Amino acid sequence: MSDERTHEHRAGTGVPVRRVVAHVVRGPEAATASGERIVVGSARDCDLVVGDRTVSRYHAELEAAHGGIRVRDLGSTNGLAIGGVRVTAAIVPCGAVIELGAAAVRVEDAEVATETSSRAESLGDLTARAPTTRRLVARIEKAAASDASIVITGEPGTGKELVARTLHATSGRAGGPFVVVDCGALAGPLVASELFGHERGAFTDADERRTGAFERAHGGTLVLDDVTELPPDVQPMLLGALERRAARRVGGRDEVAFDVRVIAIASRDLRAEVNAGRFRLDLYYRIAVVKLDVPALRDRIDDLPILVARFLEERGEGVAHALLAEERVAELVARDWPGNVRELRNVVEAALAMGEIEPGAGSEPVGEGDASAASTEALIESLLDVPYKDARQRFSRALEHAYCSDLARRARGVTSVAARLAGLDRSQLRQLLARAGVAIRA
Repeated sequence: MSDERTHEHRAGTGVPVRRVVAHVVRGPEAATASGERIVVGSARDCDLVVGDRTVSRYHAELEAAHGGIRVRDLGSTNGLAIGGVRVTAAIVPCGAVIELGAAAVRVEDAEVATETSSRAESLGDLTARAPTTRRLVARIEKAAASDASIVITGEPGTGKELVARTLHATSGRAGGPFVVVDCGALAGPLVASELFGHERGAFTDADERRTGAFERAHGGTLVLDDVTELPPDVQPMLLGALERRAARRVGGRDEVAFDVRVIAIASRDLRAEVNAGRFRLDLYYRIAVVKLDVPALRDRIDDLPILVARFLEERGEGVAHALLAEERVAELVARDWPGNVRELRNVVEAALAMGEIEPGAGSEPVGEGDASAASTEALIESLLDVPYKDARQRFSRALEHAYCSDLARRARGVTSVAARLAGLDRSQLRQLLARAGVAIRA
C-alpha cells in the first residue's frame, strides 16, 4: 500500500440514516426491533428474535428502501408471504404485515437517526466520498482496533478483498503477514492441507512437509475468501482450530499454535447457508463476530469520479482525461453497474485500450468518424512490446467490451434482440456480457 494513501485519522461526523421498526404481531411473545437493517429469525443473534418453530434461524432481512421497506427471504424453510402471496424479495409499504411461517411481523418507518461516519475521503486504497462508504470506513476503523473475527459481505466486484487489506493495514497487525486462501479454488481434500499444512507422506504426492496458511499468517491476518465454499468435513476442523488457536497438520501428531486475526469473505449469504444446513451455525457464530457489508457502486455513486481518476492514475494517465469530462461522468453515473467497481475499472481500461480517449489529451473525446481505424491501430501498436499471451488477452478484453457496448446500444436493452444480433443463445450471451462487464437490462 503506497505511502501517499496512508490514512490520517480524522474525527467522525454524522449522516442521516433511515431506519426500520419491526413488531411481532403474531408469535409466542411480543417483541420490537429498530435499525437500518433488521434480521428476523429464531437464532439468538437476530435483531428481532421470533421463537416459533416455523421460523428459520435467519428467516428474513428488512431494510429501508426508496418507496417503502425492502423485505428479503434468507433461504428460510417456510418462506415469506404478504397478503397470502409468497415472495422471496419485495418492497412493501409501511404498515405491511409479513408472514413468516405461523408468525407475523409488521414493518414501519422509524425516525431518521444519525450514524457516525468518517470525515476522511480515503482509508488506505479505499475511496470514501459517499456517505455509505464513509460509514463503512468508520466501522473499519473501529473493527481494526480489535482482534475480533470479521465477515465481509457484498455484491461481486464491490472490493471485499480491498476492505480486508485495509482492515489489516490499519490494525495493530499491519507489520505481520497478510495471507489469503481462496476456499472456492481448491479441491475438497486440498483445503485442509492449505489451511493447516501437511506432513510428508500424509497422502499421495505429499513429498515434503507443507506449512499451512495459519502458520504462514502467524502474527498477522488470514483471509478466508469465498468461505461459503468450505467443504463440510473441513468446517469442524476450522472451528476447532479457531477455538484452540492451534491446529494439527494433516498426517501430523502435534498441534502448532498460531496467533492470527481471521477475516472471512462470503460470496453467498452465510445465513442462508446456515438455514440450508451447508454451513455450521457454531462456525458462523465464531467467524461473524463483526459483520461489514460493502455497498454496491450504485449506492456509493459519489465515489465514481474519484475511482475513475484513481484508475487512470494507476495507469499513469493522469486526470486530464475525457473520461472525467462532466458529460461523460454523468453518463457513467446513470448506469446500473451490476459488476460494481470491477466493471468500472474494466470500462476505464477498455476505453484506454481502444483509444476512445487519448492519454493526457484534455477533456475532448476522440471523434467517432476518424477514431475507429486510428484507435485500433493505436491499440495494436501499444501491444507490440508485451508478451504475446498478454497482448492477446488485452486485445480480446478490449474487443469484447467494445462489441458488447455497441451490441447493448443496438439491441436497445432487449436481451432477446441482443442474442439474435450476436448469433448466440442467451446463456452464451450472458457469459460474454459478464466477461465484458456490460449489462443489458431486459
